[in-house]
Amino acid sequence: VLYWCENHPEMVFVKVVKNKAYFKRFQVKYRRRREGKTDYRARRTMVLQDKTKYNQPKYRMVVRITNADVITQIVHSKIAGDQVLCAAYSHELPAFGVKVGLTNYAAAYCTGLLLARRTLTKLGIAQTFPGAKEATGAFKAVRTKANDDGEEEGRFPFKAILDIGLVRTTTGARVFGAMKGAVDGGVAIPHKPNRFPGFNKEKGELNAKAHKDRIFGAHVAAYMKEIAEEKKSNPDEKCTQFDAFAKNKIAAGDLEGMYKACHAAIRADPTKTVPKKSGKQGAKSKAFNIKKLTAAYMKEIAEEKKSNPDEKCTQFDAFAKNKIAAGDLEGMYKACHAAIRADPTKTVPKKSGKQGAKSKAFNIKKLTRKERQAAAAKKVAALRKSLGK
Repeated sequence: VLYWCENHPEMVFVKVVKNKAYFKRFQVKYRRRREGKTDYRARRTMVLQDKTKYNQPKYRMVVRITNADVITQIVHSKIAGDQVLCAAYSHELPAFGVKVGLTNYAAAYCTGLLLARRTLTKLGIAQTFPGAKEATGAFKAVRTKANDDGEEEGRFPFKAILDIGLVRTTTGARVFGAMKGAVDGGVAIPHKPNRFPGFNKEKGELNAKAHKDRIFGAHVAAYMKEIAEEKKSNPDEKCTQFDAFAKNKIAAGDLEGMYKACHAAIRADPTKTVPKKSGKQGAKSKAFNIKKLTAAYMKEIAEEKKSNPDEKCTQFDAFAKNKIAAGDLEGMYKACHAAIRADPTKTVPKKSGKQGAKSKAFNIKKLTRKERQAAAAKKVAALRKSLGK
């Protein structure tokens, strides 16, 4: 910050705002906070466990949505880092009959359902907690120890806390579709209905039918019909939207049946995964490792050079430049071993620079106090001139 006196413009001084004391006390934020990836205030509340529960893991249902995938995981934190108990991805849905539209609300619901059934199967309690028989879109409070009214008996269901990261909690967000799928799959995730699609804020009620339509992709079907009408009215205009649906012969009326079949397939066998792509028969693997140089290989290269003198081959040119033949290699390495044992402290001498050559010094010249004052006075004079004083 520059300060000057109007009567004495030569009296200029610079006030240091961030001094040594500021930088000595500066505390660097966590890396993931600096990158804008983690909300540590939210994470702390989700991760902290009561001391009375000792080392009991506190599970979170982590939902992350990318441009091409819906990622759902059951995670618990340890001192060494987060540990994933089970995971499900929307790119696995083609194994259950959903080949396209893998990031919409209906796909997010299917992914959450797959995660729940897969987790409970892994823990061996899938039969005990079957969840909802079919998707109705209605809200039902989950049973946990915190809100147990004593009406139901038996063990409590597997509980997890929803972790949506930095996503905004807007009404109808896809992360809540994934959560609804997990709840219908038998996992207890404490939640309220006010962020599901179809919730009326004024009445404070959830329209279960509107939510059910969203779960079965009715909004996608309506938009497909709209795009189809536009294509008919403008046949010359190029529109590639829903081309993947057309390629797989999926019409707007087939969506509900496709998602129902997917839910049934997930409940029947949640351990199923997409088979890995097998490479083409006879195709060579892309191995970039350098071939080991042997005496026989060097002789082979030399013979190739002799047989094809016109063909340019730079391999082993460095050996030829140093007059090292294939038969000299063993002796060269033996001599190297003996020299290392004799004097291992020997190093390569540093290259001396050219005589009279200037060193490339990039350090900034340190200004004296008078020079700094003169520079500041120039700045002030220019500022006053621009202001017209």
